[in-house]
Amino acid sequence: MNTRPKKKIWNGNVRDAALSILMEINNNQAYSNLLLHRTIEKYGIETKDRGLLTELTYGTLQHRMALDYYLEPFVRGKLDGWVRELLRMSLYQIVYLTKIPPHAVVHEAVEIAKRRGHKRIAPTVNGILRSVLRKGVRSLDDMADGIAKTAIETSHPEWLIKRWSEQFGVEEATIMAHENNNPPAMTVRVNTSKATVAEVIASLESEGIEVRVGEVVPECIISINSNPASTAAYKKGLITIQDESSMLPVLALDVLPGMKVLDMCAAPGGKTTHIAEKMNNTGEVFAHDIHEHKLALIESNATRLGLTSIQAKSGDSRKLTELYATASFDRILVDAPCSGLGVIRRKPEIKYNKTEADFTGLTKIQSDLLDTARELIKPDGIIVYSTCTVEYTENRGMVEQFLARHEDMEKIPLAQLEKLDKLAIENDTLQVLPQHFGGDGFFVAAFRKKH
Repeated sequence: MNTRPKKKIWNGNVRDAALSILMEINNNQAYSNLLLHRTIEKYGIETKDRGLLTELTYGTLQHRMALDYYLEPFVRGKLDGWVRELLRMSLYQIVYLTKIPPHAVVHEAVEIAKRRGHKRIAPTVNGILRSVLRKGVRSLDDMADGIAKTAIETSHPEWLIKRWSEQFGVEEATIMAHENNNPPAMTVRVNTSKATVAEVIASLESEGIEVRVGEVVPECIISINSNPASTAAYKKGLITIQDESSMLPVLALDVLPGMKVLDMCAAPGGKTTHIAEKMNNTGEVFAHDIHEHKLALIESNATRLGLTSIQAKSGDSRKLTELYATASFDRILVDAPCSGLGVIRRKPEIKYNKTEADFTGLTKIQSDLLDTARELIKPDGIIVYSTCTVEYTENRGMVEQFLARHEDMEKIPLAQLEKLDKLAIENDTLQVLPQHFGGDGFFVAAFRKKH
């Protein structure tokens, strides 16, 4: 008998919406943050329901492996994918949330099963969840300490925990895996070409937004109790929503007014606009991205921020030597496509979708981008290479390979970043882990041609 779920329709039920999002992520490898935003916008989900929708989506994703571990003793036979996802989401509420009565969770799950499946599915869901309530879930303490246990309790694949343990040590790897299951801070970057940090703080606080200054970056503000995207400061172009770690590459670029700067992988434009702000909207900033449809994001951000020095273009940045003359730019930012292992808190599905084989294709792209940047940088110019990952082969390993290929290039100190606190700069490179100051995992290095 066909047990596929019925057509997904928004019916005012937050759990139904969360289940649809989780299924879309699993079936089509969609990004959770984009899909969540699209669902909220498409169906006009009210503010009072957005928090629960976000909690159910991210929580179920973040703890998927642990939830399966808890479910396993109660499940006999094969379950359809949507039924398993419904059970995961329900169990997440029972195990990890305290404000929702367990009997209410079971009731909602059964009602969803009735709407989406045939008549036998609802009793199955009801029976499994009531058995969980009656017997309780098994303890992770029954597992021996080690990589396998850390993988289950943090819901990270064993190969990833093993790889991180080899690169950073067991303790740091374990801390990072746990940190990845915590919600990220809401941070904004002040548009210093329009306002001071103090002025923006005053503006946000006047609208009831509780804020504090950033942990590391001078122009960063952390919102404690609300999303600043609906404030006057945002609409006036005084702030940009951006993670604090993501602000570091542009600081390392050390731009000056009037320069000619290239951002090789620019969309959606966070770093591009940061560059233009640092140059006080003077000079020229060329923003390239391989996806033409993403240029509108860059242009929209630039318009809102009042930045006119940015030119957005599409195309493969590995072929920019066909568009620009050799030694054309004072500064080049290579914020390269990467595995994204530093932003798992924002996109939990990354840890399930990535494999070790993915690194090979990524490192080839990263190498090609750096080689192109070398052709386009002026003799006294600076190239900054950055990624939002914590993977050695994409970061310090990539730096070593680039320098080995090009004897005329040298790694230079991250002079502007050395002025900041809480940054563990090692051998003139910076690897930020999520647990360092609450920002995303990020890597930064800088190069210059030898004199």
